Amino acid sequence: MTNIPAAQTIKDSSMLKQKEMITGNYSKLETAAADGRKVVATFVPGNLNELIMCFDMLNNLPEINAIQNGMRKKTGGYIMEAEKRGHSEDVCTYVKADLGMIAKGNIGPDGQKLPDPDLLLLSYTGCFTFMKWFELLREQYKCETAMLHVPYQGDGQVTQNMVSYVVKQIREEVIPKLERVSGVKFDIDRLRENLARSARAEEDLVWVLESAKAKPSPIDAYFGGVYYIGPIFTAFRGTEDAVEYYRLLRAEIGERLARGQGPVTPAGDMPSERYRLVVEGPPNWTSFRDFWKMFYEEGAVVVASTYSKVGGLYDLGFRHDPDRPLESLAEYCLGCYTNRNLPARIDLIEKYMDEYQADGLLINSIKSCNSFSAGQLLVLREIERRTGKPGAFIESDLVDPRYFSPANIKNRLESYFQMVDQRRAGGKSAARAA
Repeated sequence: MTNIPAAQTIKDSSMLKQKEMITGNYSKLETAAADGRKVVATFVPGNLNELIMCFDMLNNLPEINAIQNGMRKKTGGYIMEAEKRGHSEDVCTYVKADLGMIAKGNIGPDGQKLPDPDLLLLSYTGCFTFMKWFELLREQYKCETAMLHVPYQGDGQVTQNMVSYVVKQIREEVIPKLERVSGVKFDIDRLRENLARSARAEEDLVWVLESAKAKPSPIDAYFGGVYYIGPIFTAFRGTEDAVEYYRLLRAEIGERLARGQGPVTPAGDMPSERYRLVVEGPPNWTSFRDFWKMFYEEGAVVVASTYSKVGGLYDLGFRHDPDRPLESLAEYCLGCYTNRNLPARIDLIEKYMDEYQADGLLINSIKSCNSFSAGQLLVLREIERRTGKPGAFIESDLVDPRYFSPANIKNRLESYFQMVDQRRAGGKSAARAA
C-alpha cells in the first residue's frame, strides 16, 4: 500500500471483506426482532460461536461494542454516564462503556439501536469481571442466563477431568437453554461442519501470525494483529466468510513476504524495521491510531503479542476438531490466554522473544483490567532475567480517554528505544573485544 492521502487510501481485499462482515453482522442485529431472530450476548475469550450458529441465533459481544465505540471516540461519555449511576472509576471500562451505552438508548457503534439479548451466555475464562458484568446485564434485560464455568489453569495444565467438567455443562446446561430460547433442535453434525470451517480459518491465521518471524516482518502482530483476529474471535468463526477472509489475508501477506515488505500502517508501508518487540497487554482503543503512530514512526514492529491470543492460542497447536466436537469446545475455552497462570504466561512470552528474535518486551498496563495487569511487573523482570533483553512499562486504559497521556507514553517509548540501541551497541563492543 503506497503512502497516499487517507481519502484515497486503497484497501486490500481482506480489509474490504472484513468491513463488509462487521457491517453485515450489525445490520442483522438491528433487524433481529423484525426478522424473528434470537440474539445471544457473550464474550470473546471462550466464546462458543460454532455452537450458537447451530441454533440460528445471532451473536452480540459487549466488549466488541465497547472497542468499536472506543475507536469512534464515543466511550468517554458512556463511561461518565455509568459513573454518574454509581460505578467506580476502578471498574473495567469495557463494562462502564457498555452500561453507559445502554443507559443512553443502547445505540450501537454504527448509530443503530442494538436488540435486547434473548440469552446471556457466559464462558468464564479467567476474568472475574465477566461474571459481575453479566449479573448487571441480567438485571437490565431480565432474560435467560447460561453460565459455563471453565476451571482456571492454576497448575498450568488442562486435565481430562477439566475437559469432562466443561463438556458436561455444555451438554446439560448450555445446549438445553439454547434449544429452549431458539426453538431449534441441536444438530451435532451441523456443529461438526462449523468446527471444520473454524479449523481451516485457524490454520491460515496461524500462518499469518508466524510470518512475523521473517525479517523484516510483513505484519505488525499487535496493531495490525487486532484486525487479523477480529473475525475469528467474534461472530464469524465457523462461517464461510471467515474461511474466505483468512484465505485472502494469507495470500496478501504471502505477497508482502515474497517482496520483502514490512507491515502496512495507517501512513502506508513501513519503510524500515529498526526494532522488533513483543507486547503484553491490550491496546488503547480511544487513541488507537495515535498510539500506533508512536511505534511505526520509530520503525518499531510488534512481532508477537499476548493480546492477539485472548480468543485462542492457535499457534500452540490447538484447532477446533469436528471429530471431537464438545471436547474441542471445552479445550478451546480452557486454553485461552486469560485462563493461564503467570508462569505459563511468562513461558509463552519467553518463547515469543526467542522464536521471533525480539529486541525486548513492552508491557502496556491497563488501569482497569486486572485480568491482564495483575503480576505484570513480575512478568517483566522475569523475562529480562531469562532473555537478557530490556523491558519497558507504559500505562493506559482500554476505552477511557482520560487515561491516555500521549506525551508521557511517547517519552517512555523514546527512552526505551534508546535503551535498546545502547544494549545493542554494548553487545557489539563486547563481541569486538572478544
